[in-house]
Amino acid sequence: MAPADPLIHHTVLLEEAVNALVTRPDGIYVDGTFGRGGHSRLLLSRLGPGGRLLAIDRDLDAVAAAGAGTTRVDDPRFSIHHAPFARMADVVASAGVERVDGILLDIGVSSPQIDNPERGFSFRFDGPLDMRMDTSRGESAADFLARADERQIAEVIKNYGEERFAVSVAKAIVARREGGSPVRTTTDLSNLVAGAVKTREAGQNPATRTFQALRIFVNAELEELEQGLNAAMNLLAPGGRLVVISFHSLEDRIVKTFIANESKSVYDRRAPFAEPKPSRLKALGRVKPSEAEVDANPRSRSAVMRVAERTDVGVAP
Repeated sequence: MAPADPLIHHTVLLEEAVNALVTRPDGIYVDGTFGRGGHSRLLLSRLGPGGRLLAIDRDLDAVAAAGAGTTRVDDPRFSIHHAPFARMADVVASAGVERVDGILLDIGVSSPQIDNPERGFSFRFDGPLDMRMDTSRGESAADFLARADERQIAEVIKNYGEERFAVSVAKAIVARREGGSPVRTTTDLSNLVAGAVKTREAGQNPATRTFQALRIFVNAELEELEQGLNAAMNLLAPGGRLVVISFHSLEDRIVKTFIANESKSVYDRRAPFAEPKPSRLKALGRVKPSEAEVDANPRSRSAVMRVAERTDVGVAP
């Protein structure tokens, strides 16, 4: 199979995600990360005339893509909303909906974001060091590096990038800034990190972990994931499915822990003879891309999909 074109967005675990999600053809579904609509289009093809899909994305380019060009979605059962998926409750309420039958979250950065130099996500292209998924608000990566102290920068790079040389990278960033040349572009940062990271991992650019860390921090990705999972729990109808695709261990750990905690019966130690509090979720499985998908799209290699189903516990009639 020919390798995928890196300049085109290839939806990861497309069939697997939609097959796991859609259990009621006339149900209401949320695609919390529209991207370029790969999951949304297939999902719509599986819905009946009474079905409905609410798509969300905080990237204005993704929202625009839903209404124009080859990625346009022209379907009366579909609507697109500009918001972070952590605010899906607001989106669902504004659509006059109380409960939904499935929620899909495809976490992380998309190929159109990575491959656009103006977005500043990749060390492979020279461009402004922005990294914001929503360019209409918030602080860019360059602005953060221009005002944060050495300790703050090192903590971000260590905690979100798991970079062993985080302190060395932070020192280099601050030294350059104090020398009158703050880091403003992807090339600036990539070259600086290359000089600060002493040990190289085979097949990995030394700037990989630092770029990942800054992107996660600037977009508060882990916090949004935690908030989004809690919002999904409150929106799912009994029998509704939660499908989450993540691409690195920090994300997957949050999803795995959330599903595990919500799938356990909880005993009250203060009342040892009482019935346990039943679980609100039922874990259904973990899926990785096939060898054929990884061969066709190497960016799918690290993807992990977890699926869970909402029980009727705690759902108001």
